[in-house]
Amino acid sequence: MKYRFYTFSSYIVNVELSSFGETGHTVEYHLMFHVKGGELNYETQLRNLHCAYSELLKDELLTGAKPVMKRYFLSDAANQSEQLEEELKLFPECATSILQQPPLDGSKIALWCYLTTNTNPAYKHHWTAGAGIASGNSEEQTHALLENYEAELQQRECTLEKDCIRTWFFVQNVDVNYDGMVQARRYNFLDQGLTEHTHYIASTGIEGRHANPKIHVLLDAYAVKGLHPGQIKYLYALSHLSPTAIYGVTFERGVSVLYGDRCQLYISGTASIDNKGEVLHKGDVVSQARRMCENVEKLLEEGGAGFQDLSQIIIYLRDAADYKVVRLMLDKQFPEIPKQYVLASVCRPTWLIEMECIAVRKNNNPEFDNL
Repeated sequence: MKYRFYTFSSYIVNVELSSFGETGHTVEYHLMFHVKGGELNYETQLRNLHCAYSELLKDELLTGAKPVMKRYFLSDAANQSEQLEEELKLFPECATSILQQPPLDGSKIALWCYLTTNTNPAYKHHWTAGAGIASGNSEEQTHALLENYEAELQQRECTLEKDCIRTWFFVQNVDVNYDGMVQARRYNFLDQGLTEHTHYIASTGIEGRHANPKIHVLLDAYAVKGLHPGQIKYLYALSHLSPTAIYGVTFERGVSVLYGDRCQLYISGTASIDNKGEVLHKGDVVSQARRMCENVEKLLEEGGAGFQDLSQIIIYLRDAADYKVVRLMLDKQFPEIPKQYVLASVCRPTWLIEMECIAVRKNNNPEFDNL
């Protein structure tokens, strides 16, 4: 994994970048954009971010790279989304998620962007972002979202059970609406043949809000067509983490996807939990952060990777007052890895912090096609 840091002084924007891959093969990039100048209004911050984004795409390092997935983190979606959507018309289309998860550095907007150079036509990568339905409660909306997503996959000759790698559920007022999402997902998965005895899907379920207050649940997802049996391995780390089914939820802790030249690992939202499903270190965000990192490390190890292979991290905090101490700790542990710190409650009130991440390590398996 290679890391670089960019400073665009004229726009007051910093960018953390990771890259994996070599010339002549697919190269993957993860970029985290951070807008400085918290006293600037939203219009100026948005313009500065996009100026830096446009300038960075001209960098020689990113030659041939195209955006595949973008996620914007806003401080006030109801008042900011419309202008952002207008600006996005000026850029090439890609799967784009817009949600209220305020950046904890004091800015009004931040961005995670995933780019790749041309991938192997043996695989078709399908990203879905920002899906929401403005009627019904959280259970009804989740049910409809999953049915719609399954129909979308079917049009692409894919299925949820065989081809979906990763999902994200962003739930408005997670303390109230999370149970409805969980219930609908459980019933849907049963209908699809997904049980604790088969497999679930790596996922994050976290606080996140759409501009429309009637939308209680948003869905992002990633699927790959063309994978063969043996290329997908689910990660459990049972020495440190419990099976999710023991406390009534239906997702996998992580998943690794093997290609000929690399292995991608998607680690689900991970908090301070033990192998009995109990929350550890209630009320102590620093101790929770340590256990969270330990759990993630064990999941990565099970996939043959380590922290040195991380390409990006998103950290969710319930209480903005914890930001400074957590950032001091995690920036020291992961000084180069692109990161976003955002305000977003975890699905249990006693969890103060959660992280998700993506890692990529080298592989050499001629049985499978390169990415």
